[in-house]
Amino acid sequence: MALMITDECINCDVCEPECPNQAIYLGEEIYEIDPTKCTECVGHFDEPQCVQVCPVACIPIHPQHVEDQASLWAKYRQLQGR
Repeated sequence: MALMITDECINCDVCEPECPNQAIYLGEEIYEIDPTKCTECVGHFDEPQCVQVCPVACIPIHPQHVEDQASLWAKYRQLQGR
């Protein structure tokens, strides 16, 4: 499942550098997550790092991009060129 950043985001800049897949970027108003790059940190960490550092808890699972663990691993391998 890809994650998403809600409009509660305060643009504190802590999530973007934590993303190992460079899926987080500054959108027009708040940070956004590219669902094609988000693996919920599968392959890198045990838990999504952006969720861990977010001070306002505004990063839930994206309901339109539901993926199982196998899909996240496949996306990780594709992003790593494996």
